[in-house]
Amino acid sequence: MLVSTVFPGQGSQVVGMGKDLCENFKLAKEVFEEADDTLGYKLSELMFNGPDKDLEDTSCSQPAIMAVSVACWRVLNESIKDMQLKVQCSAGHSLGEYTSLVISGVINYSDGLKLVQERGRLMHDASIARPGTMAAIIGLSEQDADIVCKQTGAEIANINSSDQIVISGDLACVTDAVKVASDMGARKVIELPVSGAFHSSLMEYASEGLSKVLDEIEFCDSDVPIIANSTGLPMNNADEIKQELLNGLCSCVQWKDSIQYMVNSGVNNFIEFGPSRVLSSLIKRINKEVTVDSISSVKTLEQFVDSHS
Repeated sequence: MLVSTVFPGQGSQVVGMGKDLCENFKLAKEVFEEADDTLGYKLSELMFNGPDKDLEDTSCSQPAIMAVSVACWRVLNESIKDMQLKVQCSAGHSLGEYTSLVISGVINYSDGLKLVQERGRLMHDASIARPGTMAAIIGLSEQDADIVCKQTGAEIANINSSDQIVISGDLACVTDAVKVASDMGARKVIELPVSGAFHSSLMEYASEGLSKVLDEIEFCDSDVPIIANSTGLPMNNADEIKQELLNGLCSCVQWKDSIQYMVNSGVNNFIEFGPSRVLSSLIKRINKEVTVDSISSVKTLEQFVDSHS
């Protein structure tokens, strides 16, 4: 079966994620045990039982989401091994880009866990050094959102679809931008419950630390094209991928362009692996003609296997 894989980012975490997979599949249990051993604490206990506040910490939520996504991927492959998934290309939203690298064999799972844990810590530190926030603007075009940012000093952080743009910046800038966007006719403006101005210049504080961590990890070229967040274009070379991860701290996530590139390249089947359906919903908003499945639990796994057997 020819598919493209997509992996969600921070914010998709929820207490209880992955628990039913762990209880029903040895492969999933091994994924969570490796995460616990690699990170030196019971991440799985936090994932399964909370509390929410601790799981929302960026240094915990990022490896937790990666672990669930990897578990979903491995269990599905085992469940349909006679069919075999053939991946055309892969993409992840922000944090999810790191998971796509694990799945594609660019970095190993253990290194991926350590990398995103440190990325989360660095992002948290950057948020303390340069406080900020984010807001989602729904119902304005990318051009109008750009006007909003130019008037207020906010920055475009995510272009999720043609009418869903996330902005980022310091509190004053984003507060002003929310008002300007509303006045310009935005259907809805939602201030997001985040701890920092992610994917903006305020994250520059974390760049040096992340660069050092990236240099300590072995990267391989990818046989499968990875669609870069910052450009919406494919990359395969290990050095190019490392630079993309560094750029991604402060760059806008070009999710709409990423999906459109894949569709224009002939992709018509997507599978989202991880604890949400956020990307599945966005993909259908970008292109209603493609098929999108989401694997997040035993139930969704069984539904997928039944529908493709």
